[in-house]
Amino acid sequence: MPKSLRIPRQILDALLTDARTHAPNESCGLLSGRNSTITNFHPTKNASPTPATNYEIAPADLFQFMREIRDGNLELVAIYHSHPASENIPSPKDVARSYYPEAAYIIVSPQSQTPIRAFQIRDGQVAELSIEILRSGF
Repeated sequence: MPKSLRIPRQILDALLTDARTHAPNESCGLLSGRNSTITNFHPTKNASPTPATNYEIAPADLFQFMREIRDGNLELVAIYHSHPASENIPSPKDVARSYYPEAAYIIVSPQSQTPIRAFQIRDGQVAELSIEILRSGF
């Protein structure tokens, strides 16, 4: 896993909009692309029974988008969710549920000084990744 992600400005804006739209519940979804560069935003339904403090990507959405990613010869670059009422650092629950160690985990917190942060979570270890903002195009 690289130490940074490249994300177009319009996808960063979409992540913030998605988080604000779903508040006070958590938003969630997938981000795909290649070589640590995100090119596609796949918002999903939060199927958690406690959506204000937890996220669970709806299984039908996960299946559909993973198929689209594979069929498009892309990679799952990141999984995102929001923390509408807390800082965007991985919670113990986020660390325990990091089932895709090759993907980055992006946490969006619109109230934070740094509203979008990315992390590598592998074997219970958390490392923050830097985010390079692409001005336009992918």
